[in-house]
Amino acid sequence: MNPKIEKLEKEIDKTKTKIAEMQAKLRDLEKQKTELENTDYVAIARSFHLTPQQLAEFLKSQQSAPSGDGPLQKQEDKNED
Repeated sequence: MNPKIEKLEKEIDKTKTKIAEMQAKLRDLEKQKTELENTDYVAIARSFHLTPQQLAEFLKSQQSAPSGDGPLQKQEDKNED
């Protein structure tokens, strides 16, 4: 085989390995970020001292409320003033 082709194949393999490592690192970082965000959400939810059923009902009401009509939106509007 042509030595130049062999060299290119080695570089391609090396690059593919680096890309795979970086993709794995990216997935791990994204997972860490999601876990931290979820921890924040849980802390916020717990601060309301709601039962799981009450929290589920609240979240369901937020999903069904027209955009801008829910209590969270009203609170955000007050904070912007």
